[in-house]
Amino acid sequence: MADRLRIRLSTYSTKPRGGVVHTLALAEALACAGHDVAVYSLARGGDTGFFRPVDPRVRVHLVPVPDLDGETVGARILRSIDLLAEALSRAPGTEIRHAQDCLSANAEGRAFGYRSLLRTVHHVDDFSTPELVACHERAIASPAALVCVSRAVAAEVRAGWGRDATVIGNGVDAARFAGADGTPWRERLGRYVLSVGGIEPRKGTADLVEAMALVPRLRLVVGGGETLFDYRDYRASVLARADELGVTPEILGPVADDDLPGLVAGAAAFAFPSVKEGFGLAAMEALAAGVPLVARDLPVLREVFGPAARFATDPAGFAAELTAAVSRPDPVRERAGRELAARHSWSAAAEGHVRLYREFAATGSACSSGP
Repeated sequence: MADRLRIRLSTYSTKPRGGVVHTLALAEALACAGHDVAVYSLARGGDTGFFRPVDPRVRVHLVPVPDLDGETVGARILRSIDLLAEALSRAPGTEIRHAQDCLSANAEGRAFGYRSLLRTVHHVDDFSTPELVACHERAIASPAALVCVSRAVAAEVRAGWGRDATVIGNGVDAARFAGADGTPWRERLGRYVLSVGGIEPRKGTADLVEAMALVPRLRLVVGGGETLFDYRDYRASVLARADELGVTPEILGPVADDDLPGLVAGAAAFAFPSVKEGFGLAAMEALAAGVPLVARDLPVLREVFGPAARFATDPAGFAAELTAAVSRPDPVRERAGRELAARHSWSAAAEGHVRLYREFAATGSACSSGP
C-alpha cells in the first residue's frame, strides 16, 4: 500500500504489565491495518518470547538482559538502557519510532537522539532511585512528541513539564472477556474479589488487605506481579498485616494469558485500589466481563470509568463498596461497563495513532487530541 508506514514500538519487558499489553495489542492492530510494524523489547530471566503469542505480521526483536547477582536497581536500569540502545542502533531504518516507557525512550534517545522520537506516558511515576529519576525526567522532557492514554495524565504532564500531549485511550479486547467462562475459577476459589498487578505500593495492596478484613465471606485473590522493581519489603509487610487481620490472600503470581479471561469473569468483584494509574486496562477488562468494579477515587479513573464503576478513597470505603457490589447486583452499572469496554477497540486506538504518526511525519510535531 502506498501510504504504508514503517513503525517501531519499543518496550521494557516481555511480562504482562499494562504498558506491555498495550504495546503488543497496538502493534497487532497497526499491522492488521496494513502497516509494517516491529516491536523491540528487553527480555529478562531467560525469556525467549512475550507472555503470549504475537501476530506473525509483527516482527519481534528481543534483547536478552542476563541477571547479575547483587546488581542494584539503578545499575540494572543503566545496563538495560545500554543493551536496548545497542540493539536499536543496529535496527533497520524506520519512519516512526515510538517508545512506550522511560527505559525504551532513553534507549531510543541514546541510539538515534530524541528529535524524531514519540513516547507514550502511560502514567507519571514517583521514583526514589537516582538513575530512575533521571531516566523518567529525560523520557518526558526530551522526546519530540508525547502521547498520553487519558486526559488526566496529559494534565499532569502539562503541569509538571509544560508539554502538551496527544490523548489516545487504550483499547481492550472486550469480546475475549465478555465471552469468558468463570465457572472453573469459582469452583476452585469460591467467591472472590480479584486484584491484578501483584503486591506493590502503586497498586494500593495494603489498603485492599485492610478492606478485606471488613468484608465477610469473600476471598482475596491477587494475580500478576512480574515487574522490574524489588518490592519484597512492601510485600512482606502487607502479608504480615494480612496475617494479623486474619486475611488469607490467594496469591496466584503471573497468570497464563489464556486463563486470564476466566479468572476475571469468575470474580464476584474486581478491586482496583491503585494510587496511580494512567488508564486502567485491567479494570476495563473486568467491565467487559460484566464484573462489578470498585476503583480508587482518582481523577483519571473517574474520567475513564465514570458511572460504570463504584469509587472509594480508603479501606473502609472499599469494604463498603465491595460489599454493596457483591450483595446488590446493579444491571445499569453492568450494562454501562460492558458498553464502555466495547467502545474502546484496539482498531480505534490504532487509527488514532496513525493520524498522529502522519501528522508527526509531516510536521515534526503533534499535540492534537485523539479519540
